[in-house]
This record gives sequence, C-alpha cells and structure tokens, in this order.
Amino acid sequence: MGGTMTAEPLSASDDSFGAPEPEPDVEPQPVRWPVPPPNGYTVDHLSTLPDLPPHTELIDGSLVFVSPQRDFHSTIIDLLVTGLRQYVPRELKVRREMTVVLNARNAPEPDICLVRAEAVTGPLLTRFEAEDVVLAIEVVSPDSEARDKDAKPRKYAKAGIPHFWLVELAEGENHPVVRTYELDPVSDGFRYTPTGIHHNQLKLVVPFELDVDISTEALERL
Repeated sequence: MGGTMTAEPLSASDDSFGAPEPEPDVEPQPVRWPVPPPNGYTVDHLSTLPDLPPHTELIDGSLVFVSPQRDFHSTIIDLLVTGLRQYVPRELKVRREMTVVLNARNAPEPDICLVRAEAVTGPLLTRFEAEDVVLAIEVVSPDSEARDKDAKPRKYAKAGIPHFWLVELAEGENHPVVRTYELDPVSDGFRYTPTGIHHNQLKLVVPFELDVDISTEALERL
C-alpha cells in the first residue's frame, strides 16, 4: 500500500530561513614581491618575470614601477609625437614608451624615442638597442624627477645616444618647456651639452629641421 510524504513548510520565523552563510575565517595574504637576485635584475628578467606592471623600467639592476601620470604628461607626449612625425625624415621613426636596452642592467623606457627605421622590424617588437636610438625624450613627473634629470641622461649619453630632450612644466607657469641636448664631442661622448631652451615654439635644425607649436594653447587643443 503506497503512502504520501508531506514536507513541513518552512516558517519565516525560523532562524535558519534566509540566514547568510557564515564567512570563513580567511586571513589576507601578504603581497609577494619578487626577490631580486644577488647582483640585481638583468634585461632578460623584464621578459620572464610574471605579472610585472606595464612600463616597468630597469635602472642599475633594480625594477622601477611607473606611478599614475598627470594629464600634462599624456598630452605633451601626444603633442610632440604628432609634431615630430610631421617633420621626421624617412630613415627615422618616432616611437613612444618603448624599452631601450642600454646594457645588461639598464633598460629604461623613454617617453618618446627617435629610432632608425631599419630597427623597426615588426609589430611584435618590444625593445630597441641603444645604437638604434637617435633621440630620447623624457617628460618629468614628480616621482621621476631625479631619474629624468640625472640618472637617465647620464646613462643615455654613456650608451652613445646622440640627442636627449627634457620636457617639463615651466616653474611657476602652466606651459611646457623643452630643453634640448646633444653629445659633447670633447667629453669622449659621455655627457650631454645643452643646445637650447624652448618655451612656446620648438624650432630646431638637428637632428632634423622642425618647427612645432608647444604653447599652452596647443596643449589645450588636444
């Protein structure tokens, strides 16, 4: 003889009805930073270390992470890249934010670089060698001022990069200034000598002729 089983209805007053599952006691895991090798990192580590932040640089065997940038940093790069490409000769190419290998322990990432056209070998390229670079440009940020004004230009010069530009906001004013340099032939090519300071118009004849508006109005149009 068959029978029917009837389930007791759940009451809304039942303490277990709709109660959330208890949260497991899970302690937050500490951030695990990679431990550098005894002699520091090398260029090869940049392509083998997992989960490095974008635009990580290698300076003297140490990894340097990039902080969030100001709007000025982004717009002045756009302005200069566009201006350079209007004048650049066919044998050169303009690239932004690409690693440049100076030696085994130094691989900075200039904000803009001018490279020999034959060095651009395809869309999967991730780095250039120092001998391929004609011009390195750094836009100064608050967290990178010491590197941009001291460490990087010294290293670019020692690696034989012929030209270097330093870009920042003019002190006390809200417009860009570009300082241009080239290798000093009387110092064995290991340091730069200044060739000009440009506030509103970047007008040069080396490394090629160009005339670019770098005024505040030009930035505001972007």
